Amino acid sequence: MPVKNRFAELLPEITAWRRDFHAHPELLFDVQRTAGKVAALLKEFGVDDITTGIGRTGVVGVIKGRTDTAGRVIGLRADMDALPIHEETGLDFASTIPGKMHACGHDGHTAMLLGAAKYLAETRNFDGTVVLIFQPAEEGGGGGREMVQDGLITRWGIQEVYGMHNMPGIPVGQFAIRPGAMMAAADQFDITVTGKGGHAAKPHDCVDTTVVAAHIIVALQTIASRNVDPMAQVVVSVCTVQTDSTAHNVIPQVVKMRGTVRTMDPKIQDYVERRVTEIVQGTALALGAVAAIDYRRGYPVTMNAPENTVYAADVAQAVSGKVDRNTPPLMGAEDFSFLLNERPGAYIFLGNGDTAMVHHPAYNFDDNAIPFGSSWYAGMAEARMPAP
Repeated sequence: MPVKNRFAELLPEITAWRRDFHAHPELLFDVQRTAGKVAALLKEFGVDDITTGIGRTGVVGVIKGRTDTAGRVIGLRADMDALPIHEETGLDFASTIPGKMHACGHDGHTAMLLGAAKYLAETRNFDGTVVLIFQPAEEGGGGGREMVQDGLITRWGIQEVYGMHNMPGIPVGQFAIRPGAMMAAADQFDITVTGKGGHAAKPHDCVDTTVVAAHIIVALQTIASRNVDPMAQVVVSVCTVQTDSTAHNVIPQVVKMRGTVRTMDPKIQDYVERRVTEIVQGTALALGAVAAIDYRRGYPVTMNAPENTVYAADVAQAVSGKVDRNTPPLMGAEDFSFLLNERPGAYIFLGNGDTAMVHHPAYNFDDNAIPFGSSWYAGMAEARMPAP
């Protein structure tokens, strides 16, 4: 099952789709143009059933194999949304919308799954049903959760689900995967510290919220360094600090902070949430202020099922011959985790060569990766549902 010759033939066409998506990026659930083109192409391919509006703006396509003796149903997922980043690539097909950019390669994911869809609709060389999942709002909107809540898994009877993400730094054509925790859970918090504002020359008459906030930021770092086993993966980051004053001589009454927590283990996730709250409120109290915290659970851990990881790696090995089967986990998050919480499956990285990292304004998806990605998507259907 090497790279399929059909994808070499289709490469110019798939590349054209990808570059069109790239030039017209859309954010979160507002992906009407992208979803509309996806649905139109699926109809053109002869996909058996197309449903739009799942998870608000997601698209689901169904392709039936030549036979269906075992009733197998495999889901294949790609994400469609872009990022609120101003593009700095200088490409001929760069974003035409200021402040929006496909800086994570979701345009490539969508195009590769469309390529696989065209091939699978042509050949149907499998025994069962393929469910094509085109998802909105991966970049912080939880589109995977929305599609699941809208009946994605149960309505189409999906039994296994597989997804892919390009990865700069890995050579084009190579794959990387691991069993178990592949990517982290991502939680968010908002902290509001209230003290007593006043004149900067008279700090003794004030409760300095800036000082309190600084102590909180430092104290939160003790969770990873002193509270949690050093062998466990934990990140606690305060990413924004904002006072209610911009003057040089005013001690602010209120300071607001925002940040994220990344963990790989649900038990540690529970513990860190408790410790963040204790440290924030306790530190503020000790310094005479009051702190309120709004802590929200985000994407769960992306957890690859061990058996399905082997299936995914074996197909990748057949496609390219180069697979890292124990790649280190990443502290980034991925809402494909919501699908993996419902059904066994696996998430795999596809090499994107030497380019800027994802979420960078100079990031560029390498179209030479398309035949490998499309072959893997199609190969998962054929390998997990082999024709009699």
